[in-house]
Order: sequence, then C-alpha cells, then structure tokens
Amino acid sequence: MPPRTRRQAAGPATGRDEVPERPGVRVGQDTTAVAAQPVGRSPLAGIVGVRRRRIVGLAVVVAVLVAASVVSIAVGARALSPAEVWHGLFSGADADQKATDIRLIVQTVRIPRTVLAVVAGIALGVGGALIQGFTRNPIADTGLLGVNTGASFAVVTAISLLGLTDPFQYLWFAFLGAALAGVVVFGLSSIGRGAGNPLTLALAGQGVTVFLAAMTTAVALSDKAALNALRFWNAGSVAGVPFRVIWPVTAFVVVGLVLALAVLPSVNLLNLGDDVARGLGVNIALIRTVGILAITLLAGAATAACGPIAFLGLMVAHVARYLAGPDYRWLVPYAGLLGAVVLLVCDIVGRVVVRPGELDAGVLVALLGAPFFAALVLRGKFKSA
Repeated sequence: MPPRTRRQAAGPATGRDEVPERPGVRVGQDTTAVAAQPVGRSPLAGIVGVRRRRIVGLAVVVAVLVAASVVSIAVGARALSPAEVWHGLFSGADADQKATDIRLIVQTVRIPRTVLAVVAGIALGVGGALIQGFTRNPIADTGLLGVNTGASFAVVTAISLLGLTDPFQYLWFAFLGAALAGVVVFGLSSIGRGAGNPLTLALAGQGVTVFLAAMTTAVALSDKAALNALRFWNAGSVAGVPFRVIWPVTAFVVVGLVLALAVLPSVNLLNLGDDVARGLGVNIALIRTVGILAITLLAGAATAACGPIAFLGLMVAHVARYLAGPDYRWLVPYAGLLGAVVLLVCDIVGRVVVRPGELDAGVLVALLGAPFFAALVLRGKFKSA
C-alpha cells in the first residue's frame, strides 16, 4: 500500500505534487528547519551544536582577553620582557634599583590600568547590550540614560564648588551624578501617556543629556580648574587610577552584573512585545526597574572611574549578537567579554602609537566605533535588539 502523504492527510489534492510524510514531522509543521538537516538527525542535535559553538566562542574570547592582559602588563613607554614581567609580579623587596623600578611599574601602573580596563569594559559591554534589549532599539547606548553627562556634571560641580582634586574624592560625586541622571530619566519615562514605552525612555534620556551637557559647559567655562578636569575627563582613560578607586568601582559593577543576570530570561520575553511578555507572566514594571538599575550601576561605575567612553557598548552589543544570536542569556556574556577585549586592546594601542606619550583609550574606542556605526547604517544591518 503506498505511503500516505501530507496532502492526503490535510485534504483534497490541488494538482500539485504530493510530498510523502517524513518520520518525526507533524502534518502542517513548518519543515524549513527540518529540511535543512540531514534525514535522521533530530532537532535536539542542532540545539546541542549551537550551544557547543557558543561555548567554544566564549572560550576563545576569554583566551584572547587573557592574552591581551599579559600584553598590557608588558607594553608601555618602557617595554618589559616576560622575565621582567614575572619578576615584577612576584618579587618582593629588592636591593637592585632596576628590579625595584620594574616592580613599581608592574604593580602600581600596569596592573591597575589592566584591571580597570577589564572591569570597565565588561560593565560597558553588558550595559550596552541590556539597554538595547530593554529599549528594543539597536542603536541605543548607555549614554541614552544620561549617565555620562550626569557624571560629568557632578565632577565639574564638585571641583568648582568644593575644590576637590583627588580622583578618589570626586569618584563618588561622579557615581552619584550618573545614578541621579538615570533615576530622573527613568522617572520621566514612567509618567504620562507614554509610560513604559521604549521611545519615551529614549526621548527622556536625550532631553536630560542635552540639559546636563549645557549645564556642564556653563560650570566648566566659569572655573578654570573644572575646565581642565573636564578636558581630561571627557577623553576617557584607564591610566593613573589607583586600586583604592578600582575596588569600590568593581563592587558596584559586581552588583550590577548580578542584577543583569537575574533579568536576562525576562529580556528575551520583553523582546516578543509587552503584551506577549505580560501574558507569559512577566512583571514588566519590576523587570524594567531592575534592568535600569543594573544599567545605571554598570555604566555609572565605569564612567565614574574612566570618564565617558563612547560607542563601546553599542559596538560590542552588535558583534555579540552576530556571534551568539538573539538569546540574551548568551548575548550579554559575549558583550561583556568583548567590551573588555576592545577597551584593553585600545588602551594597549594607545600606548604604542604616540610613544613616548600615550593616546587615551576612549579616543581610540571612538575612532573605532564611529566607522563601525557608519558601516552598520550604510549596510542596513541593524537587527532588532
């Protein structure tokens, strides 16, 4: 007896060729994905293959980050050999002046800036991916919440009014300014007829950013010390920041990462639409509040320590989406690690290109990010976050 066909099972023939049923395929099922697989291969095997590729990709990015960290310790105005790096890392007090100098270079200059580049890169990468997910806007960046301009305004105000000069002192003002700006933007986007709308969040962020930028310029132009501080602050640099500043920044970043990991499954559902997410049991107001808090902690801490670094979160989020796909449980870890790699590599290149001087990492990230952004626009490759 000839095999049944899907056409016979579904209804009368229409004159087109009838396709025999394949084992494991239901009548009416979309067979596009199944047809792409060899006969006899289960869909589960394809899922396992994708997961394996993602894990291997993460391992490769981690290996690149470790290699870049080693290079970061060795490269600078004074290049160090592997033996000198080893000695500088693990040696104690030494009577030899040369050995003492190497130890000071490694332990007080190279290691702090390497650690800060990794911490800030992870924070900005994760924050950039999250802000795109929560706003469903593929060109959103952490600056959308006004954290960059909030931190800048707080720094110049603290320097102008209180005369602060120590980075550890105005670090707290920078973080406070970033946090307050994020709260104001989120509060403005939560009231009125467009409450909770991603477009409302973007408009509120842009309005607060323009206002704070104008206020920052007004304060800086009226105070020479604040103007000088703002000039270096806006460049975005990981150099010259001691561990007593890095440790509190890292603590805020860790809290932000924990909150970010907690909301990742819900971000996937939010990208299906608010109605679908609400129907699946997602508390949209709570998830958005936790997400915005995580983004503010991550971006605010990184900006407080390094100054504003443009385009990093935007750039690595798109690269992560290309490598890991739209699942935010994988996309966000990819974005964090890629952010650390990009910021660290830019810092290394900045030490080399203008020797014996240095070019700030934020400048190189902007030089890399601007053509990347233009290429996305020209190729029309924006994917919905």
